[in-house]
Amino acid sequence: MRRPAATIPPPAPPLGRPAPLLGPVAALVALLPVLGLGCRGSIAKDEPPIPVATQTPARADTEPAEVPAPAPEGRNRLGEQTSPYLLQHEHNPVHWYAWGPEAFAAAKAQDKPVFLSVGYRSCYWCHVMERECFMDEGIAALLNEHFISIKVDREERPDVDQVYMTALQAIANGRGGWPMSMFLTPDGLPFYGGTYFPPEPRDGMPSFPQLLEAIRDAWAERRAEVEQDAEALTAYVRRVFDLGIALEEVPLNRELASSGIPALLAEYDPQHGGFGFSPARPEGPKFPEPVNLVYLIDQHRRGRSAPPGAPDLLSVVLKTLDRMARGGIRDHLAGGYHRYSTDRAWQVPHFEKMLYDNAQLVPVFLDAFELTGDERWAAEARATLDFVADVMAAPDGGFSSSIDAESDEEEGRFYVWTRDQVQDVLGDDASYTLFATVFGLDREPNFEGDRYVLTRPDTPGSEAVTLGLAPEQVEDALAPLREKLLEARRTREMPFIDDTVLTSWNGLMIGAFADAARLLDSPRYLEISSNAAAFVLDSLRDDDGHLLRAYRSGSGKLAGYLEDHAYLIDGLLRLHKATGDPLWLDEARSLADRMIDAFADPRGGFFFTADDHERLVARVKEPFDGELPGPNAVAIRNLISLHRLTGEGSYLELAASALSAFAPAVSRSAGSAPMMLLAVDEYLDVQDGPKDEAASSSPAFVPGELRLPPGEGNPTPAGPSIVTARADSPADPIRPGQPFEVRVTLTIADPYHLNANPAGAANLIPTTLALPKDAPAALVSVDYPAGSPLSLAGQDDPIPVYDGTATLVAHLRLPADAPAGPSSLPIVIRYQACDDRSCLAPALLEFNVPIEVAPVDPEP
Repeated sequence: MRRPAATIPPPAPPLGRPAPLLGPVAALVALLPVLGLGCRGSIAKDEPPIPVATQTPARADTEPAEVPAPAPEGRNRLGEQTSPYLLQHEHNPVHWYAWGPEAFAAAKAQDKPVFLSVGYRSCYWCHVMERECFMDEGIAALLNEHFISIKVDREERPDVDQVYMTALQAIANGRGGWPMSMFLTPDGLPFYGGTYFPPEPRDGMPSFPQLLEAIRDAWAERRAEVEQDAEALTAYVRRVFDLGIALEEVPLNRELASSGIPALLAEYDPQHGGFGFSPARPEGPKFPEPVNLVYLIDQHRRGRSAPPGAPDLLSVVLKTLDRMARGGIRDHLAGGYHRYSTDRAWQVPHFEKMLYDNAQLVPVFLDAFELTGDERWAAEARATLDFVADVMAAPDGGFSSSIDAESDEEEGRFYVWTRDQVQDVLGDDASYTLFATVFGLDREPNFEGDRYVLTRPDTPGSEAVTLGLAPEQVEDALAPLREKLLEARRTREMPFIDDTVLTSWNGLMIGAFADAARLLDSPRYLEISSNAAAFVLDSLRDDDGHLLRAYRSGSGKLAGYLEDHAYLIDGLLRLHKATGDPLWLDEARSLADRMIDAFADPRGGFFFTADDHERLVARVKEPFDGELPGPNAVAIRNLISLHRLTGEGSYLELAASALSAFAPAVSRSAGSAPMMLLAVDEYLDVQDGPKDEAASSSPAFVPGELRLPPGEGNPTPAGPSIVTARADSPADPIRPGQPFEVRVTLTIADPYHLNANPAGAANLIPTTLALPKDAPAALVSVDYPAGSPLSLAGQDDPIPVYDGTATLVAHLRLPADAPAGPSSLPIVIRYQACDDRSCLAPALLEFNVPIEVAPVDPEP
């Protein structure tokens, strides 16, 4: 199998987010449908072009920032930076600026748009675009003449990355990736973007010079349209992150906490494990997604079960871990895990290694060991931690952030093997046969040409049977062979290690080593965790005690973000649990108090940036997980832990306020926020104590759905509801075999409306009335009202909607053999409620209408 040239499809945006309403720049219409590849969220070359979204909402005011006078033109300024990613570009002929007021002052003074390029040091496609485009003198000349070019390391500035990635995903229907290539006004407002662009037209993509020329012309000739789009896109980004006051109250209960189970199982791959599986794209790439595994393990421990017909929760976790541990995503010589798999079966990875992936996987392996007693998972945790300790220890202390995917300008070159190479290293035929049998070299090559990514196609038990050995004998026999190959691999050019020490990622790894020290009784791991914690606390705080983001070349810099505080607090609390040393608890509490002072939103939850942080075009606050656990979820769990450890009530109050603020968004997209759901359970454990879930008779919470006792025809919601229904039962008994009608009046709360039926546009969900399959009557037809016309940005014509009230008339027929007497007719209304800013998730409204069936007329 040849490694795919492209990387991965994007994660879909959480359902709780509003849909984008954006408008294309007219001069770019011919170019906009095509975007490129990237290190995450990229578009495969054989996928259809990406359309741009439609027209814009109202203008948003922006506040100009104070900026210094423009600096001299005509030079690349990245040599003054410490980031390895920025320094990688210091010799480009592009006149790069680092992010800062100097760049935007130059853009305003020269009346040029900004080209913003965001990436990170271990991003393979970032390297490709640099070699192909940013080292090209002609492309550099275009950029230098017509743009102010800014280069950003997303690992140093995740705040900048989050804001503009959200804008890119709005343009690209939820897709995004790195390198991220965005175009901004001199005020920093985004108006267009993509990911990787080639130097010449390729595989349906425009060339980067074509794109630059089109944007140059649009800026010169259609400035008003560009600025209008920039205002619209910026307004959308702000709406995404402004959760505001919840329009619906979602209770913090066990039903909400467990609602992630069906959401995650719906995208579970039953054949190869892992998540993100879709029958529509069965061979799509996969990420480890440890947050999903942590959540499902917690649900299993609480005694909760999968829905009927779904696999057992623990088996989902163990199958996923087994397939990853045997796949090419694992480094079978040195240990540790690569970023993700380019295929469904975990065979061929994208070869970069990230500290945060390995830090999150270790606790999952330890949980699996605790739950099963299988020493395999303890060994997997050790192998991962030993790799980190041996290879990713930073020069001054702490842990390095990542290892590149490529060496000698070729991705994976360091890690792959031919049969002849392995034979030459191992020497004798018996050793080669053993190694080839276990690691798949006796099968067809799984990489380019005749090369192999090492995998273990068979389970440990199957390997033992094939070789006629006990499983532990297999591992003993393989150990010296692996060491020989590892020694040979060390003679190759090693991929670049980004030795930047990031506070947040180090917090995760401090916790991983602490957990392993406690569960595996390892003094070495405890020493590593303690030393790393001491280094971060000593080297990544300023003179006033404020936490910093990054350390490299002897100094720390950049103000810490919410994730830096939350992850480090979490690591310190886990270290305290492993040692009992009050020092770590005191440090965690001190950091938590600073986090509350600087990041807390009075409406609940925490912003990603501190109150005194540089003002960007939007301020991020969201509950969802990504490749990292959601910082808000980690912060809330920390507060709950601090309340338990200290008895301080204010911590629990803040946790409750944050959970309540996020609950509506989380309930609409439970699969996007497993760590927040876990936090709900932990809060309820403290507040109410663990409950017997099996004894609970309350139905699962579904947003917008009413569940009523059988026989009630006119429902009254138990709390504020967007849509309610009243049904008029037939006044007289209904004769079997005869038609009858039921009138259902929907009442829609202001300021919402429902899409009429028909909805007026293919992308809208119409309101429908239906009966369940087991209903005692047949639905013949439904008369839907016409609806009121509503003009919306992005729609060519007004669309029909229901607001206030709407009456639907259902025409029904009883079967000829319907038994006489009272009966109940179940009715289901499917709808989607929208306001002028966004739409909620589609919902169901279920209720019963009492009817009386007349006796069958006697035969004459």
